[in-house]
Amino acid sequence: MVAVAETRERLVEPSFRNALPHFLPITVFPLILAAAANGGWWIAAPFIFFMIVGPLDNALGKDDRNMNPKTTEGKLLWYNLPVWLWALLWPLTLVFAIWQIFISGQLVWWESTLIALILAIEGQAVFIVGHELIHRRSAWERYVGEFLLASGSYPHYATEHFYIHHAHVGTPVDIGSAPKGQGFWQYFPRELASNITGAWRVVRDRLGRRKLPIWHYSNPFWRYGIETADWYVFIYVAGNWWAVLIYMFLCLGNVFSMKVSNYLQHYGLRRIRLPNGRYEKVLPRHSWSANYRFSKWMFFNMQRHPDHHVTAWRHYPLLQHYGEDDSPQLPGSYMTMFNLTLRPKRWFETMDPLVDQWRARFYPEIKDWSAYDSRVSEARPEAFDAIVEIFGTAPRLARLVERNPELLDMLQDREFTDLEIPGGFGPDIEFETIARRGLVRVYWTHEFGASEMKEQLAQIPVHDAYDAAEIVRNWSNDKVFQIGIHTMRANLTPIEAGIALAHVAEASVATVLQAVVEDAVDRLHQPEGGAVAAVVKGDFASREIAPRSPLEILFVYDGKPVAEMKDLCRRFNEALRLLILDNLLFEPFYRSRKKHVVYALDEFAEHCRKAGSGGDILELTRARCIFTTGDPGIESRFQAVRNDLLARGVARDELIAELGKSGENETAASMEGTLERGIRDVEHAARLLQLRCIPDSSDLPGFGDAVTVFREAQGKKAIPDSVADQLAAGSLMWRNLRGILRLILDDGIAAETASDTVRATLAECCGLPDYDTLASTVRDTAAATASGLHSVASREE
Repeated sequence: MVAVAETRERLVEPSFRNALPHFLPITVFPLILAAAANGGWWIAAPFIFFMIVGPLDNALGKDDRNMNPKTTEGKLLWYNLPVWLWALLWPLTLVFAIWQIFISGQLVWWESTLIALILAIEGQAVFIVGHELIHRRSAWERYVGEFLLASGSYPHYATEHFYIHHAHVGTPVDIGSAPKGQGFWQYFPRELASNITGAWRVVRDRLGRRKLPIWHYSNPFWRYGIETADWYVFIYVAGNWWAVLIYMFLCLGNVFSMKVSNYLQHYGLRRIRLPNGRYEKVLPRHSWSANYRFSKWMFFNMQRHPDHHVTAWRHYPLLQHYGEDDSPQLPGSYMTMFNLTLRPKRWFETMDPLVDQWRARFYPEIKDWSAYDSRVSEARPEAFDAIVEIFGTAPRLARLVERNPELLDMLQDREFTDLEIPGGFGPDIEFETIARRGLVRVYWTHEFGASEMKEQLAQIPVHDAYDAAEIVRNWSNDKVFQIGIHTMRANLTPIEAGIALAHVAEASVATVLQAVVEDAVDRLHQPEGGAVAAVVKGDFASREIAPRSPLEILFVYDGKPVAEMKDLCRRFNEALRLLILDNLLFEPFYRSRKKHVVYALDEFAEHCRKAGSGGDILELTRARCIFTTGDPGIESRFQAVRNDLLARGVARDELIAELGKSGENETAASMEGTLERGIRDVEHAARLLQLRCIPDSSDLPGFGDAVTVFREAQGKKAIPDSVADQLAAGSLMWRNLRGILRLILDDGIAAETASDTVRATLAECCGLPDYDTLASTVRDTAAATASGLHSVASREE
């Protein structure tokens, strides 16, 4: 490396003199022993020793000299001796101090407390020396390292650190490599839990590959358990349960210190994913480095962490220092950074800009690191490629995945993988793309419709309506996520996705309502002669639904007894509230523009005939029945009432007059504003034509969607071909754009400020080559649809 080459002329030669400073950590043991033996002012000496590290770091400065990494182990005796001595003296000192505290009776309570605190501080070095030894090639040194770690109640660290942390450092698999934005207090409990579970998983898998049972004697957890138990038995014998509790607290403090070091050594640094699916090899750039002279002596070169990960077997005196050209440098010593770590706000203010500089320096080609920083990458590391794709392309889907990582499992479902066929099956990429899109479109818009979905849901056992609402919601979320990913990958257009989502919505709502009916039959017995119809309105009815759509349902009932009909509708509403709770498809109930209203059929007809009911008439232009219970004839009776209301009446006439007011001169600053204006103009034009020319919905096979209305009106010669083409094209454009915007953009994020990748996805899903073309097309389409509305409004009825 460059830094190593630059310091070649200042190599440190292995010698007793050069090794002598590394004996400094040993000098604290006589001080601790004297303090434990005598108490009093002797206790101050270890504290003074601990306090000099920070000031001496600042006073002695940095040392970037290296020893020749090819130095043979035979020349390192004087460097190994302080490590071995520390490993010998710590257990002896710990036993003696505990004896003095709990058995000898020579120390008063405050002396015992301070001695215990001294042990806690010095015990933090258990992980420094233990870590050094578990990396040694000789078995006896590794076992000594395990024994030291057991004195801190953490011997499983020997397995987890070597087989997980070193193998996966800087990747989402390694919980110990904290992503940018994760504070230490979030990191600590997760790292603590993952260490023990990860170590056990490694041991279990290694034994499994050897066809050995988990209780086989070679399982290192036997040693870990015995070594740790030995310490606790001694502590219990020395001081009973109070001593055990105090000892556990001291061990927790030691582990806490080790986790702080681990946190700051890798914070925010990531190994990038290569095109072949593997992560790049570990380089010095993947660990933070510090090079303070005194800390280097006291902590056995622990701060030269980058080289430790590059060559894990290398003894501490051979660890190389890398300059800022090869490795990021911590802005302070370990003592300084330790204090900063515990204050997340100050930590982020200090470190996040340095992480950003590191990214810009070493990986300038990567513009979006959100997938690398997300906790979902830790939860589902095996799905990292999909996570990168989602985070880079669809911020809204990314937020959903962060809240619900289990959604990623749907990408492994046969229903998804059988459609998302891998490359290589066709003569070229274009052929494969067309085939894949065709397969997805046929399945989701034709083969797997609402009736097939209802059959699938009917096979899932449920206890009652409330249980059904939860189960159906989870099922719905899975399907919506799959459709969303297909749309993001351009396998489905947003309009085609709207059809598939409408099928999901219909199957979900109908299944929950049927569960309510079954509950009512079991508990109350459904009255004979009564009937209820659930009528959906708006985009749901015309099968143009997009994520975050309001669930607008009208319940109409007919027959008697009326009280029980109303009670059933009330239960419908309660179940639907549960269905749309955390539902990816529907807008939350409390944000819905309309409540789920309930009417008797004749009351509904009378209500809509009154002046001022134009809004209800407008909703009926796109309305269809998706569920009935009781007399099935209620659907045809509702349809007859609907057609009559659309064909005549004062409310209809008022609505026509209102729709004829064109907003041609309005302008919008954003793409979203232009979109809403465009959809409004298209819908006004379609509803005007529908009310004037084709009020009977039986003439509209598309359930009243705007394109169908325009083509029907064109066929009836109600509008010129040019106007019909203009409005139909506008409707398709707006539906595609709204569908993809709602799918991939979070609330409050404008298309103009989205990333280049997101904007490219918007353009591709709208069938355009780039975002600039999309923006231009949006402006032109807005003008065309406004003009089309004006043309329709100006024609006589």
